[in-house]
This record gives sequence, C-alpha cells and structure tokens, in this order.
Amino acid sequence: MSTVRLDSGPLDRQQVVAVARHGATVELADEVRKTLGETRRHIDALADADQPTYGISTGFGALAIRHIPPDRRTALQRSLIRSHAAGTGPAVEAEVVRALMLLRLRTLASGHTGVRPATADALAGMLNAGIVPVVHEHGSLGCSGDLAPLAAVALAMMGEGEVLDGRPAAQALAEAGIAPVTLAEKEGLALTNGTDGMLGMLVLALDDLNRLLDTADLTAAMSVEALLGTDRAFAADLQQLRPHPGQARSARRMFAALADSEIVASHRGPECTRVQDAYSLRCAPQVHGAARDTVAHAELVADRELAAAIDNPVVLADGRVESNGNFHGAPLAYVLDFLAIPVADVASIAERRTDRMLDVSRSHGLPAFLADDPGVDSGHMIAQYTQAAIVSGLKRLAVPASVDSIPSSAMQEDHVSMGWAAARKLRRAVDGLTSVLAIELLTAARALDFRAPLRPAPVTAAVRDLLRERVAPPGPDRHLAPEIAAAEELVRSGAALTALEKA
Repeated sequence: MSTVRLDSGPLDRQQVVAVARHGATVELADEVRKTLGETRRHIDALADADQPTYGISTGFGALAIRHIPPDRRTALQRSLIRSHAAGTGPAVEAEVVRALMLLRLRTLASGHTGVRPATADALAGMLNAGIVPVVHEHGSLGCSGDLAPLAAVALAMMGEGEVLDGRPAAQALAEAGIAPVTLAEKEGLALTNGTDGMLGMLVLALDDLNRLLDTADLTAAMSVEALLGTDRAFAADLQQLRPHPGQARSARRMFAALADSEIVASHRGPECTRVQDAYSLRCAPQVHGAARDTVAHAELVADRELAAAIDNPVVLADGRVESNGNFHGAPLAYVLDFLAIPVADVASIAERRTDRMLDVSRSHGLPAFLADDPGVDSGHMIAQYTQAAIVSGLKRLAVPASVDSIPSSAMQEDHVSMGWAAARKLRRAVDGLTSVLAIELLTAARALDFRAPLRPAPVTAAVRDLLRERVAPPGPDRHLAPEIAAAEELVRSGAALTALEKA
C-alpha cells in the first residue's frame, strides 16, 4: 500500500499501519476539499457574528467565558498551540507521531472540524515529506484528546519547534516547500482535540499482537515437542467442547505445527506412562486463545474509533456548532489497559515452558539448562532469568492507568481517561512479550537439537533451521545476548512466521 486516499469515510487499521510504519503517502480526495470549504463558511459566519461561539470567538477550557475580539483571534490560536505544546520527557517513536498525524488528518477530512482546506493540505504535506515533529512522552491526560502531543504537531505546522531529525520545524517546512500555517478561528482546537495518539498506538499494538500471538502458538508448539508433550490435547474434537474462537485458532495452529513430528510420534502409545502434560503445555491454546479474543474486542473498539470524528466543538451537517464530550478517551483507555493483561499472561506461560526445558527433573531427558557441559557451561540458565525479569515487569504494566483520573483545568476537566499513559505502557509490554517469545524460540530450538536423531515436525524444523542461519547449534557457552537479539528480530519482523507458512 503506497498511497492512502482520504475521503469522507473511515480508515482501516491496515491503512494506518501503512502510513505510520511503512511510509505510505496520503492524498485528499477532491470531495474532501469541497466539504472543507463548505464547512468553513459556517465557521466564518459564526466568527463574524455578534454572539460568541465557543472555540471560535472565545477562550478555551476554563477560560471559555471570555469573548475574544477579531483582531486578537490569530494570537489566540497561536497562543493555544504554544501553551498546549507543553510535553516533556523523551521523544516518542516516529511511527506513533505519523499515526497520530494521519488520524488527525482523517478527522479534519470528515468536515466536522471547520478547518480550511489549506490547513489539511499542510498536514498531508508534512506526512508526505516525512516531517515528524518532536512529540514528548509526557503531557497527555487522554481527555480533551491528546492535547500536548497534537499541539506539538500543530506547532511544527506553524513553523515552530523541532522535528525528529534535529532540524528546526521552519527549516524542514521550507525545504519541503510547505508554507507555515497561520491558524484561523477554530483551527487550533481542531488540530489538538482528538484521541489520535492513543488510537494510533492501539492500532500499532494490534498489528504487533496479531503477529506475536501467532508466534506464541509456534514457540509453544516447539516447547511441547521438545518436552515430549502430546498434541492430542489440541485436537479439534476436544476444542469444540469449548467454542471460543481464539482458542480454536490457537489449538488448530499448534496441532498443525506438530504434524508429522518424529519426536511426538516417539512417545505415543501404551508404552508412554505419562497421563497428561503440565498446564503450560496443555493449556496454551486456552491462554493464547483468550488473548486472541481480547484482541478481537480491541479491534472492534479501534474500528469504531477509526470511523469517528473527534473534536470539540464539532460542526454538524446543518451548520450548527456544538460542544460535546466525544474527546474523552475512556473507550480507548479501557482496551489499552485490557490488552496489557493477556500480554503479561502469554509471556508468563511462555516463561514457564522455558523454565521446564531447563530443569533436568522436568525436561524428560534434556541436559541441565540445555548446557553443552553442565557445570562448566550454564547453557540458557540466565536467559530464563531475563524472561523472569521481563515477565515481572509486564505484571506491573498490567495495572490499569484508566482508573487513575487527576482533575485539571481548574476542575473544568475533572475526570480524565489517562488513555495516553495506557497506550505507552502497552507499547512497553508488547516489546517485553517480543523478548520473552524470542527466548522461548531460542531455547526450544536448542532443545529440539538435543532430541536428535529424532526429527522435529516439518514446521518446527523450518523455524529452527531459519534460526540456525543466525545462531549456531548447541555447543560450549557463547555470548548469549546477540543470540537473543537475533531471535528477537525473527519474531519482530515476522520472519519466523514466514518460515512456518512456507513449511
């Protein structure tokens, strides 16, 4: 997807990912410019009226009671952006900024915000020129939208502030041939009053989690195989007794990954004395599946939000301009918090499988810690420590942010969502799950090598062989951190899943 076309309809999640992560350009449909022009005429009429209208001829928030004369309204817009661009802390990732820029542009294109066509064109031009303003980690309460992050973008549109490559925004605009915007009535609010930062991070997290949950099924299957577990618990007739769609998908994927495994076949039949496998093996589809169903719920919320026009006040089809509360981030904050719970739990069960492969009393014949020479070598002992440290942190990240409202704006904004904070901690959680699954992949592949001459299933063998292109087979202890990093890249890039699909 090289270009995303914005019209009056919603975006889909794939379009957001294409622009945010893969550099797709954007274009505004002709109908959008026509609609923007028509809506703007309503704003201009209200600006010229004697009766004050919030956001057009008044101050903002708790200062809305002051009527602003026409000759001070340009200064009003400029002051709004400068004062609201009050973030602090490290700069957030470029993909997050591009996502929030695109999502704000989509709301502008809806025709419900009252901005001029030229203002929407300037934001589109920045996206297409790769201009990414510096947006700081801290500053958004997730109510009245992501004010500070969006104000940082608007500040760059005005030719002030900096962009991520270190240039002043004015220089970046000039080199791209984009004129700085002098904001007119209502435009400052329209550029800042949205849930675009938290929605963008939700969409990106969903893209990651769909890949990571597929990967978790794969690494779990490799661990089951390496631990001489049975695939029977994943059979369709057993899964149908509990008809959760996510569970069925995970069980089906694990069952298919283990097909034609000599290792699994080696302990089938009456000679196997074990009655059932540990929960971390047998119940993997139940845990992964519940996570999948949580993701499905979050996707529903994201898709609804991608069809929304978030601003305050909004311009209705008949020209009325009315205040509302649609900027409150609760719908997004809740699912951002919700997703952090299964992320922590999927990582937790993966860590338990890894630990089992390293424990000589539970690994059914594998060497202690998968070491080449146990005692001299430590094998993957400390890799599991790393997993345990990450999982512990993920449990803390699963504590909800959305219940922690702090009043602001002289009690005008007396209940806020903290959705931005929920999104930021979810991004950290997704990174942690990536590392945990990478360590399970690395460990399970090593354990499968120790099961030779029995051959693993074609699917798990293909993934193990892909890893072996980057990480040597078992031997004396080596510097382990680069091997973990190599496995992380296979997980993060989706290359491990590509190997699975080919097999």
